[in-house]
Amino acid sequence: MSTDRAGDNPPEQEAAAPGGGPGGESGGADGPARSAPAASVAALAAAVRAVESGERSAASFFAETPKPAAKAPAARPARDDATGPAGTGGPGRSPQPAPAGPGPEVAAQRPAGPPPAPPRPAVPDAGGQGSGAGPAVPAARPAVAPASGVEGVRRVLAAGGAPEALAERAAEALGQQAAEALTEDPWQLLAVPGVRPEQADGFARALLGPACGPGDERRAQALIGWLLEQAAVAGHSALEASALRAALAQRAVPDPDDALQSAIADGAVLVFQDALETPGRPRAAAAEGEEEQPVRLLLGLDRLAMAEESVADGLARLLNTFEPPADEPADEPTDGAADSAADGAAEGAVADSGADVVQAPSAEDEDTEEAADTEDVAATDGPVDGPRAHPTADAWAQAAAAAPSSSAGELIRTVAHSGLVAHTGGEAARAEPAALIAAARALGLRAFGAAHTADGRRRLAVQLAEAAPDSAPAVPAGPAAVTVAGLLSGQEGPGRDADGALALDLLVVLDAPQLDLETTALLVESLTDGTRLVLSGDPGVLWSAGPGRLFQDVLQSRFCPQVASRTPDFGPIGELVSGIGIGELTEVEAPGKEVVTVPVRDAREAVHRTVQLVADSVPRALGIPAEQTQVVTVGHGGAAGTRALNSALKERLNPGPGRFGGFDPGDRVAYSPAPGRTLPGTVTGADADGLHLDCDGTAVVVPREQVGSGAVRHGWALTAHQAAGSRWPAAVVVLPGDAAGGLTRAWAYTAFSRGERHLSVVQGAGQALSRAIAEVPAKERTTRLRTLLRTQIEEQSEEGSEG
Repeated sequence: MSTDRAGDNPPEQEAAAPGGGPGGESGGADGPARSAPAASVAALAAAVRAVESGERSAASFFAETPKPAAKAPAARPARDDATGPAGTGGPGRSPQPAPAGPGPEVAAQRPAGPPPAPPRPAVPDAGGQGSGAGPAVPAARPAVAPASGVEGVRRVLAAGGAPEALAERAAEALGQQAAEALTEDPWQLLAVPGVRPEQADGFARALLGPACGPGDERRAQALIGWLLEQAAVAGHSALEASALRAALAQRAVPDPDDALQSAIADGAVLVFQDALETPGRPRAAAAEGEEEQPVRLLLGLDRLAMAEESVADGLARLLNTFEPPADEPADEPTDGAADSAADGAAEGAVADSGADVVQAPSAEDEDTEEAADTEDVAATDGPVDGPRAHPTADAWAQAAAAAPSSSAGELIRTVAHSGLVAHTGGEAARAEPAALIAAARALGLRAFGAAHTADGRRRLAVQLAEAAPDSAPAVPAGPAAVTVAGLLSGQEGPGRDADGALALDLLVVLDAPQLDLETTALLVESLTDGTRLVLSGDPGVLWSAGPGRLFQDVLQSRFCPQVASRTPDFGPIGELVSGIGIGELTEVEAPGKEVVTVPVRDAREAVHRTVQLVADSVPRALGIPAEQTQVVTVGHGGAAGTRALNSALKERLNPGPGRFGGFDPGDRVAYSPAPGRTLPGTVTGADADGLHLDCDGTAVVVPREQVGSGAVRHGWALTAHQAAGSRWPAAVVVLPGDAAGGLTRAWAYTAFSRGERHLSVVQGAGQALSRAIAEVPAKERTTRLRTLLRTQIEEQSEEGSEG
């Protein structure tokens, strides 16, 4: 059995790939024969279809449930929550930490009463062709008796014909009882990253024998979880019920409706309703007598539903608990009239700034006083220790007036009067958040900027040094620049206070489009009440590698004030990228060879010309060495994907036998310690502890098992997602002819903007590139965050009108 590393194939194709199922050769059941009629299941399935078609209201689906089934479902094998699939990102990778703090309340989004547990399907006949009809027979049990630990998993895998090398990953994904879980339910092998349904079917056939059939409920439930996990890899936080039903049918599940309702009843999948917006129609509920607004039913995993709810609630909390600056020093008492005047001044200042404003609801007086008076700090790299500083409105106005640009001044004025602000702009606009951080630190605030990558952190530190006001206290600018991962782990930044919150007053997150839902939930939960948060980024780049589209949903919901930079990206590369951002691929004048197009006929020539550019042409013509040139291509596979390009580049630039797990000292690599994170580095050696890397000046040791599982790849060539958040002096973008299906405007925008001084485009895609830029803005993602944020706005508006 061979396994594919997650991300090697387009996840959206995996989630709905036709065929792939074993037909009538796989499946099976070990539960009792059906002991109760399936009327309740059929009723629920019909209800789902009726809501989707508009024949009945969504409210009726959530309010009406059939009578409970006569028999409760059999218990499933227990999993170790700390190491289950929800926390696993890829083969050989460490589980991702769950968001800290209490999770959000998701019950409000679930049906009013849990659907009844559907009866288990009967075991199919020995031929394995039925879907549950016929006499029940005992399920086949594997001949191997499971032992404990990894050794027990290895025995079960061997008995089922699966590679024993999967044992450690299976134990990590399924927990301490992995051997027992696989013995009772062989399809739980799908929880191991990289395993595909056809491989799990073969494993189940080997263990269960002739009792295996496509209608086995265990198979259907495992497929549902696998499809939703693959959808998450593709960026979706939920899937429409119809899409999931069709994907199950393509995987030879005899009754997809039955399978979905069983998953809902068991709590493995959550159901949500999402209003479908119609142009010209207000989003609020229709008045009495009018047609009800259509909705779609979404199904999602519990962990992603909780993350989206947590993000929405956390962002609303930051707006609600924000304390606007007063006209006089914060330590002087003010009466209610003065407070009202300050609120009015704040509203006027934001309106005058030109930002798009959604009025955030004001916090209760006792909450704001508590946030102002009880803030204790344990450790900080910022300029101030102790209670939070409260600059006056006049101090903020003076800082805005001294800003280096009008856009920076607008950003400072807006942040002064709101707990949450969205800032948009290109590469040159990154100087504006730097000016904000420098001004806030000069005002005595603990202000920090968090970038997606180490390169982004380095560029921010340079901009902070340039933006620091001459009158500012002697505070080093470097500590104010961190990475998001370093900030959350405590390895960078101010640390946490006694309550576990980040000890800061203002956090600016650059590269905000790269934030996935789970990282954002952890970040927002780490901010105490009254903290200012600025989400800054370029809306034209690719969305996060993980699930969600946080920045886009915040912008489209108009949940908070927005500041759009008016600072353009200069030079030929900036002009080219700006045109792509509005859907136009234009020729630009490049007298200094800043932009060069290299036409090629096929993938083989594309690889040859790429190696020539990196190793010879760019260093000779522009003086940029090969180690400062980054190759970007569409995917890992294919004749001109990262694998083929890296193989050719290694042979030319650093030939060697690959004696350290395929790597040699001096190899450029890309290390992925967690899904969505890529650390470019260079191999420095290897020993019993693992592979030693130098990642932007930081020594990193990758354990041997992670090297073997694919967490480290050669890094002369990267995908655009891997390159997002970093820039190099020169970039070579490779577009082979077979890459047309993966091209979008966002992909081209991201790839073409990776070069600072030079961009070479190895063009073999022909007119497909210009068509993609003009017609395909991005690959759509199904998320719930925008709906949740708009719901928050509506609830606050209703509370305000009632008040």
